[in-house]
Amino acid sequence: MRPISFALLLVLAATARAQHQVPHEFPYPSPWVELGPAPIGGSYAGRISAIVCSPTNANRFFVGGADSGVWRTTDGGVTWDPRTDQMPTTAIGALALDPNAENTIYAGTGEANYANHSRYGLGLFKSTDGGDSWVQLAESTFGGRCFSRIVVDPANSQIVYASIGHAGGFPELAAAKGHPGATGAVGCFKSIDGGVTWSHLAGGLPNVEGTDIALDPSNSAVLYAAIGRIFGSAQNGVWKSIDAGATWVKLAGGLPASSVIGRVTIGVAPSQPARLYALIASPSTSDGSGASTQGAYRSDDSGAHWTSLPVGSIQATYGWYLSVVSVSPTSANTVFFGGLTLSRSTDSGGTFSNVTPLHVDLHAAAWDASGRLLIGDDGGVTRSTNLGGSWSTLNNGLGTVQFYAGLSSHPTNPLIFFGGAQDNGTNRRNTASKAWGQVLGGDGGWTQVDPVNPNRVFGEYQGSGNLFRSTDGGNNFSSAANGINSGDRNCFLPPYLIDATTPTRMFYATQRIYRSLDGGSNWSALSGDLTNGAGAIRALALAPSNSNVLYAATNDGKILVSTNGGSVFQTVLTGIPGWPRTTRELFVDPTDASKAYLAVAAFGTAQIRRTIDGGQNWTNLDQTLPDVPVNVVAVQPGATDHIFAGTDDGLWFSPDAGATWSRYGTGLPRAVVVDILLEPARHRMVVATQGRGAWETRL
Repeated sequence: MRPISFALLLVLAATARAQHQVPHEFPYPSPWVELGPAPIGGSYAGRISAIVCSPTNANRFFVGGADSGVWRTTDGGVTWDPRTDQMPTTAIGALALDPNAENTIYAGTGEANYANHSRYGLGLFKSTDGGDSWVQLAESTFGGRCFSRIVVDPANSQIVYASIGHAGGFPELAAAKGHPGATGAVGCFKSIDGGVTWSHLAGGLPNVEGTDIALDPSNSAVLYAAIGRIFGSAQNGVWKSIDAGATWVKLAGGLPASSVIGRVTIGVAPSQPARLYALIASPSTSDGSGASTQGAYRSDDSGAHWTSLPVGSIQATYGWYLSVVSVSPTSANTVFFGGLTLSRSTDSGGTFSNVTPLHVDLHAAAWDASGRLLIGDDGGVTRSTNLGGSWSTLNNGLGTVQFYAGLSSHPTNPLIFFGGAQDNGTNRRNTASKAWGQVLGGDGGWTQVDPVNPNRVFGEYQGSGNLFRSTDGGNNFSSAANGINSGDRNCFLPPYLIDATTPTRMFYATQRIYRSLDGGSNWSALSGDLTNGAGAIRALALAPSNSNVLYAATNDGKILVSTNGGSVFQTVLTGIPGWPRTTRELFVDPTDASKAYLAVAAFGTAQIRRTIDGGQNWTNLDQTLPDVPVNVVAVQPGATDHIFAGTDDGLWFSPDAGATWSRYGTGLPRAVVVDILLEPARHRMVVATQGRGAWETRL
């Protein structure tokens, strides 16, 4: 092997500073190994936001994970191949094939499902070789926003349309994490050069969230656009163009008034293009509730008149997140409306049957070349050969699970891990395989294992006080929340901690800190409200060398420190942006309680900071780190210059206390890293990602 010149090293170091470029890999780590889960409990994968099928080969289709990139199967879902692991984002909102050249694939980045975890995009990916290679297009046009749909004109493959929305979240745009393009133009766009350049369609169409776009397959000059700002807009509704998007009119004729319209999804019947269907949710309140199903509608005359359909309430109270319309390619009378559940009609919407797949929360539907229905939901991909009468999962090897922060490992058995997954519960891995089993339901969050008695395991699901304890290693759980006020504000999945020096002493965070002295059997409020009056605590860290020192971060921007065990806190920083859900953004030095590190999950700010005086002063350590949100920070014990940063663009490493940064190791997808476990005694590091499961490498 030829030696690397010093000049070349300088060039490589400079490359590392460029955002979205792949720098040299740090030379000494072992390759990353996937720990799964793929799938959970033999059935479920993570959220699938888009599906597109080959029109000629029923075994060939692509799925887009909400945070896991584009996956391809060529054997009907028996095996899967991730195709975009090294692209600059894994957040996918829309997929489309060129109907005239099916090896040409478009993947619109940014997931337009409007949740806190519906992350911003970085433009459009395009492949012309069936997904083997990709180019990134139009980041300057669409960066910071999300694709909800892409359609290619069958009469001219160079013409491509896209509907675009803002990144989601509560508060609004929280999922954009301050991306500089987050508030850019939305609505509908058109390209006449195969996606290279785009024009913003106006002609009466408003600059308001585009939640869907459809094309008349018999006349590609006719377009339908769904304008559906989830919080409501005077412009919300279904719009139509008869001149390829040059001018638009808003449709009425039986559709509800804009004042009661939130997210909108539309479908055109391929076999009878004058037949349209629409699913409309009510506007959401500012906290994400209230968005129940406003109604479903059918038009038989290209949108001139609409009839209300008795679909019922299928979207719970979060129709901003759940909205699917799919019409059979061979029968205009057969239509599916999806939300929390899936409803089918075979008589043009006159009557409906519940045909919900094996997992709820539906986001995508497509038909393969043999007429089988594919559904993407919070549990992965399912398929039906009989119009929803029965379902089979296609998730084997589909590594799309979205972990939340709070991964934990067994103190004596290195094969055992616990982790909480988005809408897929708390899961345990106890073998050398990728198999994980669900041990607690709901949205799985923070986990903890007693370091002295590892049969004591804690898990949770969303909401204050939903904390559970196992005394048999995670086989059975019972409530461990006595004394926690269920009405407290929370970060969806409250953080909690076991004091490693006294495992019966625990802390739990809502808008305040609770403490238990009997291992979670009973809790009492230790502090008052630590927020500005409307937030909750999203991160908690206990100093290993002094269990009286506790650090906390709130989702309204405060960093606080207690030196008396949590009774009294001092605010040491304010205005710290970040993600409103639970994080592990704080790391305390194992030997020095006054030295702590802070990760900031936002663009345009100092994303790695360190204090050496208990939070009184902070130093920025992100010198050559790209401007990308950092979700978690960890420092290698015994080598405090070695800092690891889990970002929205994979894992980064600094060997010199933040002076320089590069990617760590080979083979890790550029996915959202939300948690880091450093285990020097085991010579390993484990990371949890939101979208690509868990991975490990040797330290």
